[in-house]
Amino acid sequence: MKRMIRLAATAIAVLLLASCSASKKVPYLVDAEQIPTEVLSQAPIVNDPVITAGDLLNIEVTSPNMTAVAPFNKGRYVDDEGKIHVLTRQSTSYTNTGLEVSTDYYLVNADGNIEFPIIGPLHVAGLTKNQVAEVVVNAIYPHYVTERPNVDIRLMNFRVSVAGAVKNPGVYQSRNERMTFLEAISMAGDLDIKGDRENVLLYRTNSDGSREVHRINLQDRNFLMSPYFTLQQNDFIYVTPNKSMANQAWQMAPGVQSTITIVGGISSLASLVIGVLNLTKK
Repeated sequence: MKRMIRLAATAIAVLLLASCSASKKVPYLVDAEQIPTEVLSQAPIVNDPVITAGDLLNIEVTSPNMTAVAPFNKGRYVDDEGKIHVLTRQSTSYTNTGLEVSTDYYLVNADGNIEFPIIGPLHVAGLTKNQVAEVVVNAIYPHYVTERPNVDIRLMNFRVSVAGAVKNPGVYQSRNERMTFLEAISMAGDLDIKGDRENVLLYRTNSDGSREVHRINLQDRNFLMSPYFTLQQNDFIYVTPNKSMANQAWQMAPGVQSTITIVGGISSLASLVIGVLNLTKK
């Protein structure tokens, strides 16, 4: 009987130790507060996104003489009286992804070009927004206008995908063309308790079509200094399941449930028998 009690106690202790061990693997960026400020200041500078095929650009050309530059703005035209008109904007919003598609945007085609009003095709893939703006300005001025225009460019499809062991997998868009790894995880509702924080995969497609795969340890405080802490558009994050989830241990497979039930029953029965024996001795 004592042997049964020891077995039951051992089983309970193992479960408790496993629980304590698992809890240590939950926090992110362990001891990050201990990183010196001067070290944090050396983190990689966040650069402007590099335009790639499939991107959607919103390009606005302005000038003191708006009538002169109106034809270079998609969806605008000048009538015979010199008045500027704006075509009705057609857009569709997808609430499940937060993405929006508009006919006013310029799609970067497979060749890395956009079709610009009056000018025709302009190659923009591999360039930053500032560089694309300079390309547009040089195409317009001084060939078509006498004053140097201003060009504002917004990347409208800065989005990342998050899948795997997170609470809300999906595609998430940033309106300010910036997103960190932790922001993407937060948008997805944080990692599930069964997600492996030491084994998160980042899939990235660069502007030249090359691909990268990186393994991220979210518990490592040095991840704050990683060049992959700041995401690029179209990055794909996959949170792998931890061993307990992979083995369905925490989902209480039928065999495990039966074992725990039996151990619990033996423990209760042993306690009852010992109580009866003690009363008998009295």
